[in-house]
This record gives sequence, C-alpha cells and structure tokens, in this order.
Amino acid sequence: MMKDPYEILGVSRTATEKEIKAAHRKLAKQLHPDLNPGKPEVAERFKQVSAAYDLLSDKEKRRRYDAGEIDAEGNEKPQYRYYNNMGAGMRGGRGGYHSDFGGDFAGFDAGGVNFEDILSGIFGDQGPRMHGGARRQAAAKGTDVNYRLNVSFIEAAKGTKRRVQLPDGRSLDVTIPEGTRDGQTLRLKGQGNPGVGGGPSGDALVEVSVSPHPLFTLKGNDIRIDVPVTLKEAVFGAKIEVPTIDGPVTLPVPKHANSGMTLRLKDKGLKDRSTGQRGHQYVTLKVMLPDDGDPALEEFLKTWNPVTQHDPRASLKKMV
Repeated sequence: MMKDPYEILGVSRTATEKEIKAAHRKLAKQLHPDLNPGKPEVAERFKQVSAAYDLLSDKEKRRRYDAGEIDAEGNEKPQYRYYNNMGAGMRGGRGGYHSDFGGDFAGFDAGGVNFEDILSGIFGDQGPRMHGGARRQAAAKGTDVNYRLNVSFIEAAKGTKRRVQLPDGRSLDVTIPEGTRDGQTLRLKGQGNPGVGGGPSGDALVEVSVSPHPLFTLKGNDIRIDVPVTLKEAVFGAKIEVPTIDGPVTLPVPKHANSGMTLRLKDKGLKDRSTGQRGHQYVTLKVMLPDDGDPALEEFLKTWNPVTQHDPRASLKKMV
C-alpha cells in the first residue's frame, strides 16, 4: 500500500497546484533513474513520487482521495449505503419480507425500486435470501485501475515493452507503441479490478510520462537539435556526424554556413500513429570558437582586412 501522496511529495494537504508541481519537479530531477543507475531503492521512490503526482495533479482524483472515496493508489474504496425510512410503500405487499430494519418488505416495484436489489447492493452475494432462498446480485463491471509509467524519450519514440506490478500481485507486460507522446494514456482492457456478480473486469489505464532528452526537443512529429560546428567547418563546409533516434548519421554542412542555419534530415522524426508517416529532424548549426581561444586565429584576425565589409547587426538597427 502506497503512503500518503502528500507525505511522499512533502507538501501539505492545502498545497496549491503550483506547489505540488514544483515539489514533483524537484524530486523527479533528484530521483530520476538515469541519474541514479544501480539504485533500486531510488528507482522505487521515483516511482512513488510519480504515482503521488499523478493522483494529486488530477483535480477529480485529489477530491476523491481527500473525501476518502479512493486510496493512495487510486483504487476505489468499499462504499456502504444505508437505506431507512423508505416509505409506507415498502411495507406489506407480496409475501412481505421482515427484517431488522423495522418493517415488512416485499419485492415491490414502487417507483421502479426492488428491495432485493437494494439489499444485494449492500450485502453482495452473501446478503439475505429472498423468495424461497434465491440470492440475487446485479452484474457490474469492475472498476478501472490507474498507473503511471515513466519511459525515456528514445523508448517512447522507438517503442518498447515495460512490466508493471498489479495490486493483486500479477505482472503485466505493457507495450509502449512507437511514437508515444508524454501524457498519453494506454487502455488495457480487462486488466482492472474483477467485476461483481459475473460482470466483466475493469480496465487498466496506463498514463505514460516521457522524460525530457538532453539533446532532442519535440515539435509535433518533428525532432529538433542544436549542433555545434567549428569556424573552419562553417567557412569551408564539412561532413559532420549528427545523433538521431535511429543512431548517428552523416550530415553535409554547406560552405559559408552561419549560426542559426537549419538543415533537414528527412523522415528522422517521430512516427505519427494515425498516418504511420514519420516527421523530420531539423538540425540548427551553432558556430563555436574554442573555449580557450586559438592564438593562430587571433594573430590572423589582427592583420585580416575583409574584402567585403559586413555588418552582422544591420537588421537590428532597422527594428529600432
């Protein structure tokens, strides 16, 4: 059983959405599995932090948890209804049933209500026997269960399989489809809580949380990346190696390339799950000088007289 989600995130029960989000972001950065390899206890705490945020960041789930309707894992708590003062229409009738509620009750249908169904809802299959000993229980679908699954940017882009542990001890293999986005929910039919009275099981709803990548950013189906180049590569052109989700590829850099020039790698983006088409990868060049300087370059620039005078800030002056 998971601990109180407020306690896990280290916030008060009156915390605002902004405070909850800030607490989650801070803990997620500290506990991310990629930063703590080989530490299962940290990975477990990261999982608990994600589950706690999943519950408290959802207004309806938080309301229901605070009201005691669901537990810290988002599972329904048993609900009990007490029926009394049902009115004179419940007394007497066909084969009147007498109970400790203080009246004679029958299988009446006043207003469409059947007392057998009411007691069945209260006591389940072990409730009172009605009309010659028969037990009645309405079939109902089991409740859904909610999970939050953390995957890396590459795993979501390429697709993967993950195993989750269900509350009843079962393990379930979850297929993360290629091109899955952050916040996307996967529905696994029949993997939720068992149904009542022969009803079908509920579903498992798995919300996928995609960790940010240190190099790649996503815009629609397109991946974007900034790639540094040397001054010589920018002036004379070059062939450079660029990372993609499929592995490194060679990219030609044209002569006289400037910082900010963007080149396209076709079909190296994410797969669109509706069309099956892949986006592109856009590479933005950043001309970088050596951090420690280059004496030969400095000496050359002291005596260099450009043939063409160029003001790189001319466009800024037009905007003032």
